[in-house]
Formats: sequence, structure tokens, C-alpha cells
Amino acid sequence: MLEAEVAVVGAGAAGLSLAHRLAGPGRGPRTPSVVLVDAPPGPLRPPRRTWCFWEAGPGRFDAALTASWRHLRVRPPTGDPIEADLAPLRYKMLRSDDFENLVRRDLARSPNVRRVEATVETVEEFEGGAHVRLRHPDGGTGVLRARWVFDSRPLGSLPAARTTLLQHFHGWFVRTARPAFDPGAVDLMDFRTAQPATGLSFGYVLPTGPHEALVEYTEFSPRLLTGSGYEAAVRAYAHDVLRLGDSQVLATETGVIPMTDAPLPRRVGARVFRIGAAGGATRPATGYTFAGLQRQTRAVAAALRRGRRPVPPPAHSARSRAMDAVLLRALAGGRVDGPALFCDLFRRVPAPRLLRFLDGGTRLHEDLAIGLRTPIGPMLRSALELPGLPRRPFDRPAPEPPPLETV
Repeated sequence: MLEAEVAVVGAGAAGLSLAHRLAGPGRGPRTPSVVLVDAPPGPLRPPRRTWCFWEAGPGRFDAALTASWRHLRVRPPTGDPIEADLAPLRYKMLRSDDFENLVRRDLARSPNVRRVEATVETVEEFEGGAHVRLRHPDGGTGVLRARWVFDSRPLGSLPAARTTLLQHFHGWFVRTARPAFDPGAVDLMDFRTAQPATGLSFGYVLPTGPHEALVEYTEFSPRLLTGSGYEAAVRAYAHDVLRLGDSQVLATETGVIPMTDAPLPRRVGARVFRIGAAGGATRPATGYTFAGLQRQTRAVAAALRRGRRPVPPPAHSARSRAMDAVLLRALAGGRVDGPALFCDLFRRVPAPRLLRFLDGGTRLHEDLAIGLRTPIGPMLRSALELPGLPRRPFDRPAPEPPPLETV
């Protein structure tokens, strides 16, 4: 039987971040022992992904960044692009392989963190702790006894919600024959794409040089496309809209992020908690997750080091979640024109303030001022409708992104 004060289940962004924050000495009088349980290679291991977030100044994972930008663009369906300077913020791009390499290097030097490769079969609480039952790659079984368990594995299905949209995307890592990209700015939302019947779609360009970029097609809508549908959409965006010309696709990336107003409980038992996307770290209205899970894991690590009860805090405030529920309802009901709404916000609100708003970092008076720059009538009708709507199960399991495929 393995024993540790802390068991971290799952080695995706949330699990690795929590283990990294607990590795070695830190602020606080205690350094807890940690076992990180990583799934063996196969379908249970998180696929390779690209995470983006924004922050001011240097950050914890800057050494692993692929790129960062101080400028962004939002392109309306027609007309001139909206240009924005993000200072003092920077928009940062982090690929999961680089993040994992940085964290693994630091964990390998940590005397208090042990990494175990196994499949978690059950988590069973007892007075004062929990047993995590493991199956190892050779077929053998084992038990990890821990005082606290933090489970970062994806949910098997989505909880009942009043509104659920899916943010689903397909992207190409491309290299072009001619200089086709501005490496000084990210195209955050390019609405020169064919719009779906419900929700919205946009292109997304993360340039890493004049010839290289991640080019994605993204939808917020209730249903996924087929594989050929995604390929056709990103091909149309790359060639018909961006006019990249002769280019090579180095790799592809496909993902699905639920955008839901369903409550996602962080507490599974007295000593078992969920963190990351399963624990509500995803911002419902945007799909951004990385910054939210960093807030969660920072708070949990601080509590453990101080000997306090390490209940993960909400990654987003109740006010932020309420505003997101209204926006999701307005988009799903077709009450607002999504491209027009986002373009107006970026046109009328300074980009640093708007990004702080999207990350839940603004005050009430700032939230109200930004709300007044949305279509007030449709948003108010959506807000008044919400309390009377029943929460219904989503009619398909929680979507899991397929792995990154190299072409």
C-alpha cells in the first residue's frame, strides 16, 4: 500500500499544476507528501493540447511558452479589423508537451512528490482519508491511502443545465511558402466565416513567426461537425479567407469544450475534491480554463501548506457565472447576433479591461458598464427567462477531444 498526505488523480493541466505547486519547499510551514497518479499511455491519458491565457508581467510557466503577444485583432464579418494593445497584459500560448516537460523536470527533483503510472478504478472514503484503488499497466492492483484526494479526470457526462453549448474547434499548425502572418498580434476572433444556424463561428490565428501559425476554425453551437466537416471549415478559412496559398500542414488539433451553466460540484466527499475543468475551472462564456485552474490549485496548495482544510475555491465568482448564464441563453436562443456582440465589446471597451472582465477580475461597476455595451433588451429578456427554465440533462456524454494527430 502506498501512503501520502495528498493524492492527485490525473496528470493533465490541473493535476500537474497542483503537484508542481506542492513540490519542494514553499510558503507555509508544511510540505505535504504527494502521489501523482498518471494514466498509462492510451485513451485515458490527456491528449496534447494548446492552452492560452493572459496575465500581466512574468508568469510561473513562461519558460515553457510557445509565444506571447501584446496586440490582438478582432475581425468583423465585413469592414476594418479592430486592433487592440493589451498592455500591461500579454496573451500567452502554451503547448501541453512543453508544459509537461517543465513540470516533470521540476517534479523529478522534488523529494516529496512521487509519480505513479496506473489507472484509478475507485476512490473510497473512510474516516480520516480515502483509498484510491489502482490498476498498474502490468495488470497488478494496488491501493494508495491518502488524507486528501484531488481528482482532475474529465467528467463522464455533463450535469443537467438550463443551457449548454459546445465550443468545438479544429486547427492546423501550418508553415507557408510566403510570409503570411504578423507575428506581433494574435487574431482572437475572425468572424469572416460562415455562421451556424445557432451560436457563432470564427477563425483564430496564433502566429509564431511570419511563416508559421496555428490556424483554427471554432464554433459555439449545440452540435459537433463531422471529421470531414471540420477539415472543410478550416480549409475554407485558411485558403478562402486568409489566402495562405502554398502551405504545409505540420499537425492538427481538435477539441471540444462544454460551455454550460450547470453547477459543477468541487466536493465529492469529505476528503475528495474535483479540480480543473471537472471542478468548474472553465469559464462558461469563453471556454478558457488554464487561468481558472491556476487560481484553484494555488489556493489548494496554500491551504495544504498551512494545515488548513483544502477545499478548492470556485474558479469564477457567482456574479461571473450568472452573467455567463445570461449570455449563453441569449446565444442559444438566437436573441443576439454573436459576431456583432463581441465586435461591439472589443470596439467600445478597452481590451485590457475586457480581458480582465472575461477572467472575472473586474469590479461590479466595471461589469455594469460593460453590460450596458451589450444588446440590453435581448440580454434582459434572457435574464428574466432563466429562473423559470428547468435544468435538463445534455443529450450526449461530456465530449472528449480526440488526440492531436501529426500529418
